[in-house]
Amino acid sequence: MKHEPLVSIITPTFNSIDYIDCTYRSIFEQDCQDWEWIVTDDCSTDGTFEFLTQLSNNDDRIRPFRLDKNSGAAVARNNSIDYSSGKYIAFIDADDYWEKDKLSSQINYMEEKSLEFCFTPYVCESLLETKPIKVIDATHSNNVFTYKDMLKKKATLGCSTVVLKKSLVDRHRMPLIRTGQDYAFWLQLLKETNAILFNRCLTHYRIVPGSLSRNKFKKAKRQWYIYRAIEKINLLRTFYYFSFYAYRAIFRK
Repeated sequence: MKHEPLVSIITPTFNSIDYIDCTYRSIFEQDCQDWEWIVTDDCSTDGTFEFLTQLSNNDDRIRPFRLDKNSGAAVARNNSIDYSSGKYIAFIDADDYWEKDKLSSQINYMEEKSLEFCFTPYVCESLLETKPIKVIDATHSNNVFTYKDMLKKKATLGCSTVVLKKSLVDRHRMPLIRTGQDYAFWLQLLKETNAILFNRCLTHYRIVPGSLSRNKFKKAKRQWYIYRAIEKINLLRTFYYFSFYAYRAIFRK
């Protein structure tokens, strides 16, 4: 019988050869070793998939897949989720990395509190600078976040910090949009449970030049689209929630 790991780690990749080794090392060096890393490559042309295949030849916990055509991170993540078998689902993007006790400390916290949805603060770093830019989600006055809280964007909820109970994820998949699919996914899940902040900074998020997620106009447009097209929120309520989003986008420290 195949061993079912404690945690399935989900990663989408696209031309990530410059960063993926650091991500892999941060997984390989975790003090929790009961994991599988399910990576779906979105038709990379820089040797990313070949690198992952070579890793998997030496470690059967690494399970690389490749999409037939370039389809975006949502499709890649959903493909990895489809093949997952762990009790927990953890996400890490191909240009981020974790502290060595990330999985053990966060999952232990979830076990103690019987949680389905947990996230942590993270360090936001630039690949063009050597010092951290800032720490995100570390100064909240409470640690419980509801669906309405996330419509107001009260927490950033970085994808690479999130750990979910597999039983919660099994009922959902990420919406098939090119950007913001993780936020739209959290909204799905928050209709059933709350997101709990484990207030330890365990993830390093690296800003990659040219990233789709860094353009503020596109982010605002995406936010509006999620409210209207995915969440089906009426126009008046959309303006209400968007005002919170806009205020935090401008004034968040």
